[in-house]
Amino acid sequence: MNYQEQLFDVAVIGGGPAGLSAGVALARALRSVLVIDAGGQRNLKAQGVHGFLSREGVSPQELLAAGRDELAEFGGTAVTGLVKSARREDGHFVLTLDDGSTCTARRLLITSGVTDELPDLPGVAERWGRDVLYCPYCHGWEIRNQRVGLLAAGSHAVLQALTFRQWSPDVTLLLNGAVTLSPGEAEQLEARSVKVVDGVVRGLVVQDDRLTGVSLDDGSGVALDVLAVSPATVSKANMLQTLGLEPEDLEEGPGTRLQTDESGLTQCPGVWAAGNATDVSAQVMTAAAAGLKAAAAINADLVLEDTRQAVELARAGTTAIPAR
Repeated sequence: MNYQEQLFDVAVIGGGPAGLSAGVALARALRSVLVIDAGGQRNLKAQGVHGFLSREGVSPQELLAAGRDELAEFGGTAVTGLVKSARREDGHFVLTLDDGSTCTARRLLITSGVTDELPDLPGVAERWGRDVLYCPYCHGWEIRNQRVGLLAAGSHAVLQALTFRQWSPDVTLLLNGAVTLSPGEAEQLEARSVKVVDGVVRGLVVQDDRLTGVSLDDGSGVALDVLAVSPATVSKANMLQTLGLEPEDLEEGPGTRLQTDESGLTQCPGVWAAGNATDVSAQVMTAAAAGLKAAAAINADLVLEDTRQAVELARAGTTAIPAR
């Protein structure tokens, strides 16, 4: 059956680890599920996935391909497309894709993730995911004992520098005109042998396709092997504005996300969110786990709705035949 002609139990917007994990769980629960993926997952430039038990070092592309295969194995449907808008119609959600097609579902799960808006610094985007990175838990082991620079972007820079110090004895905090250290912060950094460099970073120094340092506005440079940055993480869930649901600003830094309760339910009835769409710091394994948790909550909600409908039919004297 064409996906445009079917009423799905659940439509999942986003086919990364969270969305695929949820899709597989829902399909295994005998729910009809459609996963719509626009691509562009934030970790695609990484050489491998880390911190995912039993899947250490697998490429992001390979992990997604395995997830899509599992989804198909259990009867789920996956399509490629970008959801442009969503609306309610006859108690259901109707999604419009960028190619003009539509699909209909009883519940929505948003796992569209975020976009990392990188610092406006020449060379950063080209080396992102290689020797320019963000998460120490994703890359710390791989960069251990190397020369690490932390490009300050706000008040959390000191804690970031101290955290990276766990993996390397050679850490430099580049203040970049963004941070003024308090006496206490300066004392902490000195105690942990974290170097502090004033001045504004003007660019990267790259030799033989390898980062070797950064240049400063005074013409000097700092020798580095790795540069850690703090991108703004911006939600990709703007398609929900037509439902009255918009991403909210982060409290802990620049960026936006969808607010949810513990199960992933948003303020919009019938709409859940999981993964980086709601937790911008979630790694692959935690995003997948959040997708699974949201899937269970959605299935429980549908069980209650199916039961209410069955009771209504029974009271009306109509034989209720389970639809699934």
